[in-house]
Amino acid sequence: MKNIKIFSGSSNLELARKVCEQLDLPLGKSAISRLQSGEIHVSYEESLRNHHVFLIQSLSHPVNEHLVELLVMIDAAKRASAKSINIVMPYYGYARQERKSAPREPISAKMVADVLTTVGADRIITVDLHADPIQGFFKITVDHLTALDMIIDYLREKSIKNPVVVSPDAGRATTAEKLAGLLDCPFAIMIKNRPAHNQSEITHIIGEVEGMTPIIIEDLIDTGSTIVNVVEALKKRGAEDAFICATHGLFSENAVDKLSHPNIQEVVITDTIALERDRPDNFIILPMAPLLGTAIRIITEGGSIATLFKSE
Repeated sequence: MKNIKIFSGSSNLELARKVCEQLDLPLGKSAISRLQSGEIHVSYEESLRNHHVFLIQSLSHPVNEHLVELLVMIDAAKRASAKSINIVMPYYGYARQERKSAPREPISAKMVADVLTTVGADRIITVDLHADPIQGFFKITVDHLTALDMIIDYLREKSIKNPVVVSPDAGRATTAEKLAGLLDCPFAIMIKNRPAHNQSEITHIIGEVEGMTPIIIEDLIDTGSTIVNVVEALKKRGAEDAFICATHGLFSENAVDKLSHPNIQEVVITDTIALERDRPDNFIILPMAPLLGTAIRIITEGGSIATLFKSE
């Protein structure tokens, strides 16, 4: 791991420290501050010349602050003569705006990719994008990791009785089918309508769920409204209390309170996004540092990223 330096933005400092522990490297020293006008200032407190730099930053709330902070960090690293600038972005913000669903709308996921590349990023390492085609928005290397293997290992240890994997919408159907195959259980799909952003209505359930324990799989949980709607719809069909599994826990507004639902047994997520320490007992947090640390080691020392995907 020679000539490697890892720095963290302010979005998830704890995860960055854990990644450094995995690699037996110190976390790089940098100073991030705000001018009185709100402008972001970054200063690296050690030399970056001819080093491969890894910047760890999730685009979580406040997403725009964290995005601009990352851009300033990239620019400062480039001007400090870093040999390469590698972005470790466990959660890729703006990913839900990956296509036009109506006239005169932006494709913001593509815009973020363009900006990161233009500023000077050489590589992106991310986890469970909202849509796989976002990888094609970049003209640089994208290493797309997944937390699915960790989730599968955890669920197998639980030995859930009579499970059924449930996709909350058609977009998660492929992941749900893969998870169901690996757990050797059936799967079901919810058909929903979205009258507005962050709003959803369940219209149909395809598959048998009566008397079964739902495992609801998502890439992210934002307000929690969709999850609660799915759980309540499944309960009306005679399902048992559900397990919720997702990679990214955004938990906007009062999402945590919503997920303290009597028909939810556990909420299984990862630490791609910094989480409040004061959270319900049924929240299970799976650590991402081992996966990210191994990916960084493979990238710098050689090897195949494909070895990280047991579920493929």
